[in-house]
Amino acid sequence: MSESKLSLKKKALFGISAIPDQLTYQGFSLYVFTFFFAVIGLNMTYMWIGYVVWGIWNMLNDPMLGALSDRTRCKGKWGKRKYFMIISIVPLALMMIFLFTVPRGDEFVEFFYFLVVIFVFEFFYTLFDVNVNAVFPEMFPTEKQRAETNVFVKGFTVLGIIFASLPMILLQPLVPGPSPTPAELTEIQGNYITAGILLAIITIVTAIPFLLKGIHKETETDECFDKRPSFFESLKVTLKNKTFIKFTIANLMIWTVFNTLITILPLYFVFVLGAPSTSSFIITLSLVLALVIAAFILPVHKFFIKKFGTRNAAMITLASWIILLFPYMLIDNLLIGGVIVTAINGFALSGALMYVDILHGDVIDEDALKFGVKRSASYYGINALIHRFSTILTISVIALVFQGTGWSEYNPAPGVDTILGLKLIIFLFPAICLAIGVLFLKLFPLHGDNLKKMREEFSKHPDLMNQ
Repeated sequence: MSESKLSLKKKALFGISAIPDQLTYQGFSLYVFTFFFAVIGLNMTYMWIGYVVWGIWNMLNDPMLGALSDRTRCKGKWGKRKYFMIISIVPLALMMIFLFTVPRGDEFVEFFYFLVVIFVFEFFYTLFDVNVNAVFPEMFPTEKQRAETNVFVKGFTVLGIIFASLPMILLQPLVPGPSPTPAELTEIQGNYITAGILLAIITIVTAIPFLLKGIHKETETDECFDKRPSFFESLKVTLKNKTFIKFTIANLMIWTVFNTLITILPLYFVFVLGAPSTSSFIITLSLVLALVIAAFILPVHKFFIKKFGTRNAAMITLASWIILLFPYMLIDNLLIGGVIVTAINGFALSGALMYVDILHGDVIDEDALKFGVKRSASYYGINALIHRFSTILTISVIALVFQGTGWSEYNPAPGVDTILGLKLIIFLFPAICLAIGVLFLKLFPLHGDNLKKMREEFSKHPDLMNQ
C-alpha cells in the first residue's frame, strides 16, 4: 500500500476497531473482579483458582486462534481476518451481559459459573482481538503509516475505555456498603446486568462501521499461504525469536500495570481515599480525566517517536510512570488528590498504549523478512497468551495481600493493614513491573541503525508489505 492511499477516512475507520476491542476487555477488567468478590461474595481463594485456570486455558486458546487465522484461506469477499471478526463480534457483545447473570445461592455453582463465563468470554474476545491486531501491520506496512494510524487507534482506545466506565456514572451503587441485605445485593447485580446490556449495545454499534468499511480486502496468494508453517512449527519458531520474547515480556509488564490499576482502583478510592461506596462518580471522573489527558497527549508521543525512536520513547515513558504512581502512597482520605494523581497518569498511559503496537509491528516485519511470509496473527496470538498472564500476576498479588491482611472475603470495614496493602498494590507492584519493562526494552535490538536497516530491507519486498 503506498503512502498516498492512506486517507484520513481509512485511518479513522480502522481506528474505530479499538472501541469494541478495548470496551469489552477493559469492561471485563473493570467490573468482573469487584462484581464476583464484593457482590457475589466469592472467597479470594476461589477467585485466584478461577483466574489461574483461566490463564492456563489462555495458553491454548490464544496461540491456537492466532494460528487458525494464519492457516485459514481467504473466504471470498470476507477474507479471513474479517471473517473471524464478523463471526465473533455478536457473541462477544452478548458475553458482556452473561458475565453478570450469575445464579445465586450455592457458592460452588457461583464459582463454576464464574469459571465457565470467563472462559467463553476469553474465547470470543481473542477471536476478535487477535484478528484486529493481525490486520494492523498488514494494512499499514510502514512506520509512518503505523504511527499516523495509531494516533486514531489509541484515540478511539481512550474513547472505548470511557464508554466502559459509563456504568459507573449511570448505575449506582456498584459496590456494596456495610451489611448489605440480599435484596440490596440483588439490586446491585441488576445494575451490573444493565451495565452489560449497555456495553453490549455500544460494542455492536461501533463494530459495524469498522467491519463494513475499515478493513481492506486481503490478497494472499496460494504461494504465500503454502509458505505458512504448521501450528507447532510456528509456535516453536515464534518462541525462539529472542527479539519477540524481549518485546512481549515488556508488554506483559505494561498490561500487568493496566490490569492492576483498573482492577484495584474502585476499592482504593472507597477504602483509602474515602469515596462513598454508593457513588462511583468520583472514580469515573478520575478515569475519564486520565483518558482525556491520554488522548490529548498522543501527538506528543508521536513527536517522541520521531525525536528518540520508538524503543527509547517507550523506556522514558515507563520510567516516568513509576514517578507518577508514587503519590498514591501519600494521599489518604484525600479524594481530590486521587482525582489529580489518576488524571496525570494519563500521560504515561497514553505513551504505553502508543508504542507497543509499533514495536510489535517491527518484530513481525523482521520475522517476515526471514521466512518470506507474514505471520501476524500467530505473533499476536502468542503475545496475547503471554500478556494474559498479566491477569494472573495481578490476581495473585491481590490474593496474597488480601489473605495476608485478613481480607480474604469482602469486608466493607477493612483494617489498617488492608489500607496499606491497597496502597502497595496500586504503587509498589506496578513500579516493579515497570522497572522490569524498562530493562527488557533496553535489551530490545530493533532500534537505531538495526531498525533502519531492517526497514530498508523490508521496503524492498512489496509482496511482504501488502500481505
